Amino acid sequence: MSNNLVSPVIGMIVKLEQLVEVLVTTIIFVIIGLVIFCVAYAILSRVFHIHKEIEEDHNTALGIVIGSIMIGLAIIIAAAIQG
Repeated sequence: MSNNLVSPVIGMIVKLEQLVEVLVTTIIFVIIGLVIFCVAYAILSRVFHIHKEIEEDHNTALGIVIGSIMIGLAIIIAAAIQG
């Protein structure tokens, strides 16, 4: 009778350990993704004055490029997390 009560508790502990592992992996990939995005943003800001181009000159194309970089990194991070 006591074995039936222990197995669900042990099962929850294993799942919690897996959750912690996945969370750590996710945080690592997010940090790597943010670093890559910052590097890409720094490179673009040396080529273009991003704030001036988007806010003052209303350069939609540059906004689309920066947005596509964000989406691309998000897809790469999601694929890396899922394995």
